[in-house]
Amino acid sequence: MVVVRSSLMSRRTAQKFRQAAISAVGSLRIKLLLFLCFVFTLFLLASLTPSFLGWGQQNLPSASIDRTSSKGYTLLINTWKRYDLLKQSISHYTSCPGLDSIHVVWSEPDPPSDSLVKFLNHAAKSNAKDGRYIELAFDINKEDSLNNRFKELKNPITDAVFSIDDDIIFSCSTVEFAYSVWRSAPDTMVGFVPRIHLINPSKENGYSYIYGGWWPVWWTGTYSMILSKASFFHRKYLRMYTNEMPASLLEYVRRNRNCEDIAMSFLVANATGAPPIWAKGKINEIGSTGISSLGGHNIKRTECVNRFVYEFGRMPLVPTTVKAVDSRGTWFW
Repeated sequence: MVVVRSSLMSRRTAQKFRQAAISAVGSLRIKLLLFLCFVFTLFLLASLTPSFLGWGQQNLPSASIDRTSSKGYTLLINTWKRYDLLKQSISHYTSCPGLDSIHVVWSEPDPPSDSLVKFLNHAAKSNAKDGRYIELAFDINKEDSLNNRFKELKNPITDAVFSIDDDIIFSCSTVEFAYSVWRSAPDTMVGFVPRIHLINPSKENGYSYIYGGWWPVWWTGTYSMILSKASFFHRKYLRMYTNEMPASLLEYVRRNRNCEDIAMSFLVANATGAPPIWAKGKINEIGSTGISSLGGHNIKRTECVNRFVYEFGRMPLVPTTVKAVDSRGTWFW
């Protein structure tokens, strides 16, 4: 009997050990599974970052310039007796990796001084990175006209033109982003300052359309124009503006000293039948206010819109609600 009881106790003890071992193995498997899930989650989060995929800021599409394939862009900067602003702007943009050449639209009665030319050439050489050569040219005009800013370029190097005023600055990363957007749609205008044309509900004043500034764009989220004070477009539109724009329209712009940017928006929309693209970007204004701050500005712009509709024989502007945003700097959608 003693032997039987001892054998029974041994079997029970062995069974308990087996159960304990099975429980330990199950617990270990659960912990191992949880650990693998944790590692997988970390890997997934890491794979979503730009640096993991090799898409860092230094690897933007426009960072590597191949002059033989017309990559990069030409800075077309409009200026008027604001030499400090011109120096500041060019000193900044020459550090942007996609910049290939600079054309300064000069419409002053006196030519640029030797000191100014020397300073800007030095800035173009000293600020350019990776051993790049940035060509700088002054486009001298005998007549002071807003049409000068869209004269056809001589010996253009790039297809892309970045039209900018001398009193506003964008970060290089913002400019490079807008350039990449333009490369995806090179026939349209891509820029940072949207405007809208509105249908006039009342024709008592004889107008069919109203020029809408920033607030209608902000309120409705809709725009149909990109102002050329900060925009990318194809260099072919400079040729079209110079040679194909109706002479009466060019004279209207020259006489009124206004609306050359609206005229360019009309020209591009008329050629493409497509809307422009608004790219998100923070504007840094470094100068005083321009003609937009003068009284009756929107009234004059409304007159321009309706005059251009008459000249073109139709309203070519196309409203849109699309906005290009750099997702690398956006956490929430």
